[in-house]
Amino acid sequence: MNSRIYALVLLAVSGIAAHSASAQQLTTPPILSKVGIEQNLNAQIPPDLIFRDETGKSVRIGSFFGRKPILFSLVYFDCPALCTEVLNGELRTMKAISLDLGKDFEAVTVSFEPKDTAALAKAKRDVYLGQYDRPGAAENWHFLTGEQASIEALTNAVGFQYAYDSSIHQYAHAAAILVLTPEGRIDRYFYGVVYPARDVRLGLVEASEGKIGTLTDHALLYCYQYDPMTGRYGFLVMNVLRVAGGLTVLVLAIFMVVMFLRERKRPLTVPPAAGAKVR
Repeated sequence: MNSRIYALVLLAVSGIAAHSASAQQLTTPPILSKVGIEQNLNAQIPPDLIFRDETGKSVRIGSFFGRKPILFSLVYFDCPALCTEVLNGELRTMKAISLDLGKDFEAVTVSFEPKDTAALAKAKRDVYLGQYDRPGAAENWHFLTGEQASIEALTNAVGFQYAYDSSIHQYAHAAAILVLTPEGRIDRYFYGVVYPARDVRLGLVEASEGKIGTLTDHALLYCYQYDPMTGRYGFLVMNVLRVAGGLTVLVLAIFMVVMFLRERKRPLTVPPAAGAKVR
């Protein structure tokens, strides 16, 4: 390719890229630049933040810490679309895993709309607990509301960025659920509105530091590792190869021991003496 043709191609590509960037700027609402999730893995949720429970009683968010891993979500209760999908996705996943709400983990859902009331929180809670429909869950999925100061401190700790769009009287916000350790530290983020049951289960087992789950779960955690970039658990090829190599060595060792014992049990054959007649 001569230099003139190369220059023409470069200009064409540059023009396309500039046009695409310009089109993106024209079509992307500016408010979305304020929306997202900044991962704060291992950050502590401030335990002294005050919210209201479904009865309107003031509670420290830290009062839910110290017992079990926590499935955590941020929504607002009169949201017409995305928040409902987040809660529906969380519910589907909770129903899909064999770990039980209350027995193995707790769930905390907090509204980031300071105008939301305890009555609205209770109505949401009743709907979702009714659909979950497992024994012992009633006191372990908490729907909280709060004042702006507590909401801001919580969303900042979590890295949850949102913005109010006054033109449509709605919030623009990201969609995700989190797993917290029993002590209230951020352990895992799962993005979108569909949360793979295997990944969330492994996240809860890992956050519990082995206090819940089965031997199969702990074996899977050796073969899968959480990827913060994707919010999913990925296959660890090297660990699987190590296991396969160890099993191969073990099988060879067993084979050698068996062959050695078989040789020892075999009767010795004494050769005939010199000059003896063999009948």
